Amino acid sequence: MVRAAPSPIKITRAEELRRQLADEIVRGTLRPGAALDETDIAQRFKVSRTPVREALRQLVASGLVESRPHHGAVVAQPSFERLTGMFEAMSELEALCASFAAERMTPLERRTLETIHEELRMLSSQGNPERFHEVNEHFHNAIYAGAHNDYIAEITLATRVRVQPFRRAQFRNLGRLAKSHAEHDRVVIAILRGDRDGAAKAMRHHIDLVRDEYEIYAVSV
Repeated sequence: MVRAAPSPIKITRAEELRRQLADEIVRGTLRPGAALDETDIAQRFKVSRTPVREALRQLVASGLVESRPHHGAVVAQPSFERLTGMFEAMSELEALCASFAAERMTPLERRTLETIHEELRMLSSQGNPERFHEVNEHFHNAIYAGAHNDYIAEITLATRVRVQPFRRAQFRNLGRLAKSHAEHDRVVIAILRGDRDGAAKAMRHHIDLVRDEYEIYAVSV
């Protein structure tokens, strides 16, 4: 039976703005200290100030933007220590979700995970980092849901939102999509086997490599 591929993730205007601004910051187009005026951004992207305000709020949460009283928002850059701490938390939370998923995923949830994993395999061969990133969100969300612990899923997702600009940037590294899929493969195999320790170890290793790949990307831009 041919299973339908996951539908595209619906992205709000605020999320789209957040991604665009985050890309410009991570790429160095917007330099540290640059002012981020809500009115100017709204005019540039032809939107109201409401999604701009929400996008900036999310960027503050990720550490890419600082909100200064009476001075508005400016571009920041998390310190190495801060970024390392964010990735360490992400690694442990994702590993915990993967371990629970190995034990608790239903047969339907396992089939869904396999379907998403197969789509990522095809996208890795096509070399489409933007679409790969979108489906990658589905992949990790499926594991959070499969953990069947709403509280852990909630704090894991909140942490991922903060780290997301850096996770997304590393997909631009040459050959990264295929490597990411191979790392996912170890996670999926462990989950399907019901191997809690193996799933946690594979996921922790995957997120550690994501951090390493981001550092490689940051040096190259």
